[in-house]
Amino acid sequence: MKNLTLFAALFSLFSSSSAQITCPIPYDSNFDGLISVSDLLDLQSVFGLVDVDQDGIDDAVDLCLDLAACNFLSNPTEVCKYLDAIGICGGSCISDSDLDGICDDVDTCDGVLDVCGVCNGIGPLPSTIESITILYDSVYAAQINDWVVFESGADTVYLECYPAVFTTCGDDLGYEGHNYSTVQIGSQCWFSENCRYLPSVSPTTTFSVTSPVFNVYNYMGSDVAEAMSTVNYNTYGVLYNYEAVMSPGVCPTGWHVSTNLDWEALAYFLGGVYVAGEKLKSTTGWYSNFYATNSTGFTALPGGWNFVGSYEIGLFGAWWSISDQLPEDQYRHFRRLFYISPVVQYGNEHKLTSKTARSARCILN
Repeated sequence: MKNLTLFAALFSLFSSSSAQITCPIPYDSNFDGLISVSDLLDLQSVFGLVDVDQDGIDDAVDLCLDLAACNFLSNPTEVCKYLDAIGICGGSCISDSDLDGICDDVDTCDGVLDVCGVCNGIGPLPSTIESITILYDSVYAAQINDWVVFESGADTVYLECYPAVFTTCGDDLGYEGHNYSTVQIGSQCWFSENCRYLPSVSPTTTFSVTSPVFNVYNYMGSDVAEAMSTVNYNTYGVLYNYEAVMSPGVCPTGWHVSTNLDWEALAYFLGGVYVAGEKLKSTTGWYSNFYATNSTGFTALPGGWNFVGSYEIGLFGAWWSISDQLPEDQYRHFRRLFYISPVVQYGNEHKLTSKTARSARCILN
């Protein structure tokens, strides 16, 4: 209070007498010929009170002094935050190389999708038509006492899209109308996104131990095309119960749904199950992005599972790991990544009660 009284007195004194002063004003720190708030803020330093960024808050309690911070004025009791690569204040996105507003670690296309949905593709390919049938019709015109013939229809030239051609790990692979991204991790080549194979779709209230069930997060209908148009399908893919994930067609020829041995080899290469999860998890999408570096490019997203209608999106991701034992053993195996843990967790269900739907990843044979 004493400091404020002193400042007020000084301000009043110098303001009232500034017109008569011909000598330099002793407290005019910016030499503009006037005593202003800026000068008084500088004067505070004499008493140990400093406001470097001049936001009216003493530096002793101001946790953000950087004018470039995106929260510079919004919350002075909060440490400085900065815009990430996609413009989120305090966000975790490091890069967005194609400037499409999607962080690179979850962006399935670093570039532009063509009309066929191919990343940086060359667009549609005109189909070859073996024959063209033109339909004609006629009408009698009494005014000219003759028949008038006109074209009533013809074949249409259709466009056929190029599927992505896979030649080496890291290339996209076209399958079932979608181009999957792939990633090399050690000696293994994995899909770096969840499987999307969807021959049918059931409401998320449908469960079965003996019949295939295909779910899409939060979709309650049975229209495949409609389900495939949802954001959740295009983000998390499909959730399969055990009978569904064992259906032929989930993975393309030459690939298979990941097994226990596949996951064990993956974790071993990454330093063991207690640390491997951090290197597999996407850096965004989790409730908390701790223990998530995605240094492998595996891009594991927290798509949850469908267990009696519980998805738990954001908490964890769960993927089938098929048994390597032949014939199949009594349990259904899976791997799980949790949002606050770097561990690759193992779990199983007895085959007589297993009806949970989970994500799937394909791996090259």
